[in-house]
Amino acid sequence: MSTNGSGFKVLVIDDSNTIRRSAEIFLKQGGHEVMLAEDGFDALAKVNDYLPNLIFCDILMPRLDGYQTCAIIKRNAKFAGVPVVMLSSKDGVFDKARGRMVGSQDYLTKPFTKDQLLQTVQQFGAAQQGVA
Repeated sequence: MSTNGSGFKVLVIDDSNTIRRSAEIFLKQGGHEVMLAEDGFDALAKVNDYLPNLIFCDILMPRLDGYQTCAIIKRNAKFAGVPVVMLSSKDGVFDKARGRMVGSQDYLTKPFTKDQLLQTVQQFGAAQQGVA
């Protein structure tokens, strides 16, 4: 955690280098710690070591898609309480519903703005600290 106590550890899972980098820049500007993963397998290895407070997960990824990644994370009792926000270039009702079915808490459409990203972190951060 950052010294002022307001920063969160955020894991961003996306196979697009551009999305990962922009998310990292936005989040760091917001005072958060960031860990990046390029796919579901990479994320599963990192989530255990990094213990994030919040996870942003792309839906369309090779090998293990976002729904599968989210479901596996949520199945682990240690991480079941960590909010997962799905990232998708499609703003579809079906995608949102399917995301909820595997345990995601929210949905962000790409490309997202710095404000949208930081607002989402704020929302879940406050909830985790019991200040919802």
